[in-house]
Amino acid sequence: MLILLALLLAFSVVAQDEEPVVEPLDPPETIRIAYVPIMKFAPLYVAAERGLFEKYGLEAEIETVSSGTEAIAFLAEGQIDVGGIAIVTSLWNGWNQGLEIRIIAPGGLEPLENSPTQLIVRSDLIESGEVETLEDLEGLTVGIAGGPGSGGEYLLAKALEPADLTIFDVEMVNISNADMPLAFANGALDAAIVGSPFADQIIAEGDGVTFATDFTPGLMTVAFVGSSQFITERPEVALRFVLALTEASRLMQGEDYYDPENIEAYITYTNTTEEAIMNAVPFVYDPNMVIPLDGLRDVERTHRENGRTEYDEPIDLDNVVELS
Repeated sequence: MLILLALLLAFSVVAQDEEPVVEPLDPPETIRIAYVPIMKFAPLYVAAERGLFEKYGLEAEIETVSSGTEAIAFLAEGQIDVGGIAIVTSLWNGWNQGLEIRIIAPGGLEPLENSPTQLIVRSDLIESGEVETLEDLEGLTVGIAGGPGSGGEYLLAKALEPADLTIFDVEMVNISNADMPLAFANGALDAAIVGSPFADQIIAEGDGVTFATDFTPGLMTVAFVGSSQFITERPEVALRFVLALTEASRLMQGEDYYDPENIEAYITYTNTTEEAIMNAVPFVYDPNMVIPLDGLRDVERTHRENGRTEYDEPIDLDNVVELS
């Protein structure tokens, strides 16, 4: 009921200067949030920078983590209320074993075309002719954020599919998105799955070339996930968190994405540059915060078929998404 109610109420949220559709909490309540600093979580940054959490009576304590795996541990231990994370294998294994955390809102969705999440190959490998086709990646070192069973590994699996290669045909290296530009500059990686804005930084610095993109059009690979304690014991806080994200997303549609206040938020929370943001193709930020279930099923299937899960049968998404 929580998320359904949030979505229904969100349809009435049309501008920041209007009265909230639900009363702000008084006194304000603290919500602890951890996120991986990539543009797929931009509604969080806009909500924080433009006062939307305060509008709903929330005091947001926001910190970064290097990967979703780290945030999952914090969620399970009750150290945070919400994690902005990739949908990784450890989550699926946890859900199969009864892990009580649930997806409450989507992160940025992959665009249908010109995706900012890219398979980047080192420039010198392209120039030398060592890498000309996807098949040439076999045996090379490829960076992914999060390691085995991560969202990065899933994206790599989808990128390699057209060449009939699997994740086991390359040498995968776990490295955060923020560290990838330096790794390309010093030749530590041959290729990588890189998200915005770091892919744009690598290309702008001349260290890498876009080799493949649009391998997961319209897909949700990251989400905002709430702890069981947070969802069940403080539903009024969870509701307002989703509403703040929804309102933030609506402030990012079309040309409003480049509003100066939004740009400042992106820079503040991802430690990137305005130039990189302006040159990047934005992700899709659903103005109604609808969770795309079909994409979730594909993520689960891919990890399961790659042997990354500890179970063999598909998971019931009722144990994954907070929709009831």
